[in-house]
Amino acid sequence: MASARLEIKDVIIDCVDPERLASFWAELLGRPVAGRTGPYVWLARGTGPGVGFQRVSGPKAGKNRVHLDLSSPDPASAQARIEALGGRRLDRYATGGFLVMADPEGNEFCVIPPGPFEVDDDGHTDYLDGDGGA
Repeated sequence: MASARLEIKDVIIDCVDPERLASFWAELLGRPVAGRTGPYVWLARGTGPGVGFQRVSGPKAGKNRVHLDLSSPDPASAQARIEALGGRRLDRYATGGFLVMADPEGNEFCVIPPGPFEVDDDGHTDYLDGDGGA
């Protein structure tokens, strides 16, 4: 029997306070909170995968093994907006040339340009004009 192709349906972010984190991401992505079920808070489904927030007992520990890449034609403006909403820049990644941000609970995500950009063999880029920051 041939196996059916799998597709990503939802991205679930573990967090201590799903209401707070859902509010941050709802504002950032322009997708309002659409529902609550048990320990989950869900954003309205847009294009792409759904986004949900699952309550867990402890805070994030260590680096994310999976992260989201958000696109913006103006990463510097996106950074300012993210910071105004309660996120922060993670400077420890600045030498790689990527704009790496964290949500209010410390979950890492990148802001990248929508079009192609160069990445060298070591994984470094220069879309932030080589200044290490936006």
